[in-house]
Amino acid sequence: MKVAFLSQEFEVLSSRTVKEEFLSAFKEEMEVAERLEKVQNAIEKSVDNLELMGRLLDEFDLLQRRAQAVDLDEVDVKISKLMPELGFAPEDVDRLVASFSGGWQMRMSLGKILLQDPDLLLLDEPTNHLDLDTIEWLEGYLSKQDVPMVIISHDRAFLDQLCTKIVETDMGVSRTYEGNYSEYVIAKATWVESQFAAWEKQQKEIEQTKDLISRLSAGANSGRASTAEKKLEKLQDDEQVEKPFIRKQMKIRFPERGRSGQSVVAIKNLEFGFEDKVLFKNANLAIQKGEKIAILGPNGCGKSTLLKLIMGLEKPSRGEVLLGEHNVLPNYFEQNQAEALDLNKTVLETVAEVAEDWRVDDIKGLLGRCNFKADMLDRKVSFLSGGEKARLAFCKFMVKPSTLLVLDEPTNHLDIPSKEMLEEAINEYKGTVITVSHDRYFIKQIVNRVLEVKDGTLQDYAGDYNYYLEKNLEARERELEREAELEEKSPKSKAKSKMSKAEKEARKKQKMQAFQAAKQKSKGLKNAKRWK
Repeated sequence: MKVAFLSQEFEVLSSRTVKEEFLSAFKEEMEVAERLEKVQNAIEKSVDNLELMGRLLDEFDLLQRRAQAVDLDEVDVKISKLMPELGFAPEDVDRLVASFSGGWQMRMSLGKILLQDPDLLLLDEPTNHLDLDTIEWLEGYLSKQDVPMVIISHDRAFLDQLCTKIVETDMGVSRTYEGNYSEYVIAKATWVESQFAAWEKQQKEIEQTKDLISRLSAGANSGRASTAEKKLEKLQDDEQVEKPFIRKQMKIRFPERGRSGQSVVAIKNLEFGFEDKVLFKNANLAIQKGEKIAILGPNGCGKSTLLKLIMGLEKPSRGEVLLGEHNVLPNYFEQNQAEALDLNKTVLETVAEVAEDWRVDDIKGLLGRCNFKADMLDRKVSFLSGGEKARLAFCKFMVKPSTLLVLDEPTNHLDIPSKEMLEEAINEYKGTVITVSHDRYFIKQIVNRVLEVKDGTLQDYAGDYNYYLEKNLEARERELEREAELEEKSPKSKAKSKMSKAEKEARKKQKMQAFQAAKQKSKGLKNAKRWK
């Protein structure tokens, strides 16, 4: 059985050409080809040594049989067939790997794996660092592959699209749920409800049995008491129902410092670029108080640069980017926030230095909710793991008072419970939010306006992500294709009367979120003024 593994860090060599990179998938075949060439050259030079020639001819015969067994002649054919499937043009074969973006390098890594015809495909966070277009391409491509896959991912929309089974591991125990991620959420709630009811029923039976034993233990009823004791022992050992573990949902709130004025950001006739690459040309934008905005676009189009221009970390070549004059207090979370931490400070010092009006005990409580135990508070940042640094950077970000949140890929490296916690905190936040994100599930939960960076301009969609899909024909077409595929994979919806209490609650929550999003969108649009 051939198992293929796509790791988080795509395994490609930047010094190779695209063709050489794909050829590296055929390691055995390439070794045979190389050896064949050497033996052939050696035969031509050994005409005067018949004994040596005999040995070389025997080896040449063996190598030819091996080349036939591994389909050496088919290698070029396989690569030529796969490259257009992955989106590569014929002229890309001689381009260096280094000249391609991370998304295209991921395609090369995936292509190398698929060229090996695996029987099982393992994917570790395949959507990390990919832009939205590439994630959607990857979903479509993988869904057409007739190979079983095991996927680790925190991208809930990606799991919804591809997975037919979810395996959840918690507190050392794994449980399997049929269906995609959304179906798992409902099934998990149903399981917890029924398991908790069974546990409560058994606890009641145990208490009744204990009470019976205490009443029968004296005198003539001792025989009945002994039977009851055996029953109790069986209930508490062999037949004990496990109480379902419900992980406490951590809650956070972004501290706010009053209210800002109506105008939060104004961008007028913006021009900006790096060397020969123009990112913005005559871009205009006005952001009002209370708006929650997602900035979309492919990698390299200037989304993160736009956030830096808003924060004043980059200066426009022409035009202006202005923050509102009245109480606009920005709090900026950049992609490499964890890398910017002071390695010599302790965990507690890192957060305390930016936390205004926070008591030390409250800071410790926040760190505790982010899984920093008491013995870690005095640990220096330099001794933390990558995941711990990311959580600490997020704690530091969460305690700073603001009226404007500027977020650059905030859900990278966050697990699903942490994403849900962040979504709830943003929805509770009364200030203005501007975020760059490729996480569609996250965007759908929080935004009431979408900006798309395209051809150096900012295309404005004055509504939530679903409104953007309606108005953007290309994006809408892709979404409809995905929804159709999803519908084919999903079992038919249950009748409402057959739903469990947990399922009804989960559906009710989804409807309420949709209602709140629509209400927020309506509020955001009211009296809105835009730079055109």
